[in-house]
Amino acid sequence: MKIAENKLYLILIILVVIASATALFGDLMEPDGALYAAIAKTMVLKNDWINLYLHDADWLDKPHLTFWLAAASYKVFGISAFAYKLPSFLAGLLGCWYLYLFTKAIYEEKTALISVLIFSTALHLIISSFDVRAETYITAFVIASIYHYYKAHQQGFRHIVAGSFFAACAIMIKGIFVLIPVFAGFLIYWAVSKQYKEILKPKWWIALVLILIFISPELYALYVQFDLHPEKIVFGQQGVSGLRFFFWDSQFGRFFNSGPIKGKGDVSFFFHTTLWAFLPWSVLFYTAIAQLVKKKNRDKIPMEGIIIWASALVSFLIFSLSKFQLPHYILLIFPQFSILTAAYLCRLEAKGIKVFFKIQNVLFLLITVLLSSLALLFHVPSPFLCIGSLLFLLILAFVLFKGTSVQTIMARSTLLSISLMGFLYLFFYPALLEYQAGMKAGKWLQEQHPGTQAKVLMSSSDAFDFYAPGEVGYLYSYEALEKEKSNKGMVVYVPEAEFSVLKTMYHAQILKSFDYFHITRLKGKFLNYQTRSQVLERFYLVKIQ
Repeated sequence: MKIAENKLYLILIILVVIASATALFGDLMEPDGALYAAIAKTMVLKNDWINLYLHDADWLDKPHLTFWLAAASYKVFGISAFAYKLPSFLAGLLGCWYLYLFTKAIYEEKTALISVLIFSTALHLIISSFDVRAETYITAFVIASIYHYYKAHQQGFRHIVAGSFFAACAIMIKGIFVLIPVFAGFLIYWAVSKQYKEILKPKWWIALVLILIFISPELYALYVQFDLHPEKIVFGQQGVSGLRFFFWDSQFGRFFNSGPIKGKGDVSFFFHTTLWAFLPWSVLFYTAIAQLVKKKNRDKIPMEGIIIWASALVSFLIFSLSKFQLPHYILLIFPQFSILTAAYLCRLEAKGIKVFFKIQNVLFLLITVLLSSLALLFHVPSPFLCIGSLLFLLILAFVLFKGTSVQTIMARSTLLSISLMGFLYLFFYPALLEYQAGMKAGKWLQEQHPGTQAKVLMSSSDAFDFYAPGEVGYLYSYEALEKEKSNKGMVVYVPEAEFSVLKTMYHAQILKSFDYFHITRLKGKFLNYQTRSQVLERFYLVKIQ
């Protein structure tokens, strides 16, 4: 299939965007996606854009911007999964645009287009497009900030303002640690290129002042909700400062494992996480990094390329040394990974192209076989339609794109990722979500009893919070239930372990039962439809008589 190279890449990007958009119409997954969506729902229902609440209590973990964006979308489109996901999807497009601009500014258009293709088809971005959290926002705002600060070297003050605005947006999504991937590359670039005086220029200090000004809405909200109310109990103690948590405990506290939220660090965690998270490009990426060790290879890239690999390296090391690690953190530096991989791919000679041509083909075949087997094992709806679609895209890729070339590698690998999107968004995730009991219960209640005031007893479910009508109340004891039992028509969502008590004490009537499994912690017995019933739990919607 002969198409001008850059035109081919542009067509592939458009196809990826269309395929990615199908994720907008899927439901929300617990824990984080449904949790964030439920907090934004409460924000709209209470018409309170300052305080963050979860399960009837003040919530202090993430900054506000994720929830402000989702709540604004709810105001326009109504409270729905689509409205929650849309701002993140648009942020992803913004990130791709700025990735293109930044790469083109340092390299050329071909490398820029390839870097966008690599970024938009990486496995973890595919997952994040469906299971929407905060990382897509951070990634987009960080690369936008880096681009504008890069342009601020050559052009006027407007790029300092724009760069600071996007840096502030990233901070109001995650916290001040995001300034590390923004500025680390520039600091190392100035040191290597001996531009020591650059750091003393007023524009960079003005940039920091502007960042502080732009994050003032976040600081105000935290101060009002927590610092003005030391009597509130947060993390099991009083006198918790929202500002201290924002500037220290949320980020440095996790890094040093001294804050209220702790974890266990593993230096090798992000090395093996990248192997699967950056598929189908991880082999190419690690090879590109290995090649940077040789000075002759570093000499082939522009001096400004230091900004890219230094930003990625410093961030990767900090992530790896941190005591609190989650796989989706790595998404933050996928734009840098994509540029490094694209630049390496564009430098490849015929022998290297031939090697990676074979590797990508083997990956396509292996992943197609794996997904087909999973479709049968899990017993997704219409499994043969699913497998037929996977095989169709495999055959299409090998028939339309032939010859050992970078174009063929990119085209086949892109179609592999589109194949994966179709499998996840249209078959696997919808089948998986059938076992997210809170979502199913909330939807059923909204359809059958839309005016019902729902309560959750001795449990929690962020998906139920989001999908159930109105604000959901939480009862953590039977004493609390005693105070509410006079509320006629009250419906309670309860785990099976508590149902026998309700049936005995309150003559509870079952409205509907729902199968449950923790779908983000998949196990073999659950994946196998023949043994699935052995590991399922059950939740009930009951009416108190």
